Amino acid sequence: MQYCSFLADIIYGETQPVITPILVNDFTKEIRIVFRVGQAMKAHKTAFPITVMIVSGEIDFGIGEERMIFGSGDVVALEPNVIHDLVALEDSIVRLSLHKSDSVTRVNGVLKL
Repeated sequence: MQYCSFLADIIYGETQPVITPILVNDFTKEIRIVFRVGQAMKAHKTAFPITVMIVSGEIDFGIGEERMIFGSGDVVALEPNVIHDLVALEDSIVRLSLHKSDSVTRVNGVLKL
């Protein structure tokens, strides 16, 4: 058994979101991304499907040219190669579920775009 909490030991970054692997197993990688209001992840895509859940807060989520506002409890699933971006409209905690073949290193690389 593995146990984790997306709400324990929250750390906010001063200039960019904080990305923390929370749970990694043979099936999935569960990542916590903590945003201060105004922080963003620029447009990017992945070769694998992903699921994004807003644990708390509010995120302006761009999918291609479309913009949607997601709040606490909202979940969106994206197919591979879909360009998307995130902007925090308030302090927010996001759960990113990665395919087991995807990498946390790739997610961290998005902050360098």
